[in-house]
Amino acid sequence: MSKPESSQLALRYAIIAIVVGGLALLFYAVASGLGQRIVTAQEFVDYQEAGNPHLGFRRAHAKGFCIAGEFISSNHVGPYTTASVFNERSTPFVGRISTGGSNPTAPDLASSVRSLALSFNPGTRDAWNTAMNTPPVMPVRTPDAFFAQANAFAPDPETGERNPERIAEFLAAHPETQAAREWQASYTPTGSFATETYHSINAFFLVDDEGSKRAIRWSARPSSHTVPDSVIELDDDPNALRNELVARLENRPVMFDLIFTFANEDDDETDPTVFWGDDRTQRLAGVISIHSATTEAEGNCDGINFDPLILPRGMAATDDKILRARSAAYAESYRRRARENLFQAREGGSQ
Repeated sequence: MSKPESSQLALRYAIIAIVVGGLALLFYAVASGLGQRIVTAQEFVDYQEAGNPHLGFRRAHAKGFCIAGEFISSNHVGPYTTASVFNERSTPFVGRISTGGSNPTAPDLASSVRSLALSFNPGTRDAWNTAMNTPPVMPVRTPDAFFAQANAFAPDPETGERNPERIAEFLAAHPETQAAREWQASYTPTGSFATETYHSINAFFLVDDEGSKRAIRWSARPSSHTVPDSVIELDDDPNALRNELVARLENRPVMFDLIFTFANEDDDETDPTVFWGDDRTQRLAGVISIHSATTEAEGNCDGINFDPLILPRGMAATDDKILRARSAAYAESYRRRARENLFQAREGGSQ
């Protein structure tokens, strides 16, 4: 399927910050009350595009590449869920690694947000999609608060600068942003996709064969076998991080431990702004083993909508409003780029 020329895709537009320090938008949109009106998924994606969409590309995490491999279950969480992926020895996956932002031609090192998305058993009742990101928490709890934050951090259209007073007013009204701000202040991006830790951010339920539910979050942490960051110079390579990972894969698979963190009795599974620390019960669910990496044009991930609400039997969504919002935004972004790619293919075929 043809894509626009890079010169046509070089349009730049404002990236809406979701945390202090300028982290890129992570797909939040859903019908939700904002004063006396309803904010829709379409409005959120419109706001993100700012009138200049990169046609045929995802509206956030636009730059990425495909991966493939297998998940090797440890059987340590099997008693808590009937999901086949945690009860079978090995399950293949297709995935995508990406950087934050809306520009598909941006240098890899221009963004501090990185994402690891995986799809297991697509098209079946046991399908599971997960989209993990480097931030461990959200700055706000609701879509309307996120929309208010997006407006507070948006640059003034006349000056191109953010308004410090407007930002300070928003932060004073939303003390729940503290954990996200602390993480951002302490976070330093690594020199490799392979050495980052990726988080589910939102909580989900594991459901056992008796119907009992247990709230969990998960994180993909570099395996103990992962070698340190590369010492090669990366600054002048726009695809530095992708090329670094490809070089690793020439020697051995890139592996992550998938760690499940179980909620304490006092934890609110609907609140994504609170960090769940290592003091909670944790289980090694298994190992994510990445075997290959290809461009999106060559791989099988471009057509996948990594909707976090695509869950297998044995898992269930919580009532986290932001989780529902992510799903709505994924769907709207997917609809737009699928339509654009279809039109481009038709135009190409008519020439």
